[in-house]
Amino acid sequence: MAHVISDECTSCGSCAAVCPSEAISEGEGQYVIDPDLCVDCGICVDECPVEAISAG
Repeated sequence: MAHVISDECTSCGSCAAVCPSEAISEGEGQYVIDPDLCVDCGICVDECPVEAISAG
C-alpha cells in the first residue's frame, strides 16, 4: 500500500530527494505521493523531519 503525506507537510522536499521511484512530487501547498509509482519502501517516512508521512 502506498504511503501518504498529511497536512503536516512543510514542503521541505527531503522526501522527494530520497524517493527511489520518483513517486513524490510538489503538489499544491505540499508534496504528494503517486500511489501508482510508490513501491512502499518507507525511506521517505524516515527522512521526513515533521513525521508527515505514513502508510496509506
